[in-house]
Amino acid sequence: MKISTLITAFLIIVVLAQTSFSDQTKESAAISVAENFLQLVDSGRYSESWDATSKLFKSQISKQEWAEQLDTVRPLFGNIINRKIEDQKYTKSLPGAPDGEYVVIQFSTEFENKKKAIETVTPMLESDGEWRVSGYYIR
Repeated sequence: MKISTLITAFLIIVVLAQTSFSDQTKESAAISVAENFLQLVDSGRYSESWDATSKLFKSQISKQEWAEQLDTVRPLFGNIINRKIEDQKYTKSLPGAPDGEYVVIQFSTEFENKKKAIETVTPMLESDGEWRVSGYYIR
């Protein structure tokens, strides 16, 4: 095997490893943002949770509407018993959203009044380099 072929193969491996590491770093940062967001929601600090969202999120719902919706729906689930990450995926494209950098995180969550729920939190990387939540729903 030629040296140039070995070098090319090595460079491809290095680039793939860096890409994977980069995606994992982005996922870790996004997960931290998602967990902080969920702590605000869990503690009933709905207006503060809206403050932690992206421009895209804020363009879809006002702070007052967000707080009112959560104040109506979230207490029905009761207190959180357990929450763990089931899946996370870095992507640059989501249906109905502009292209960008997103991490879709699914949490398996147990509440007092809902034993099996899936919470999906989707942070996005904004132009200032910060991750902020662009979507949240429970099913």
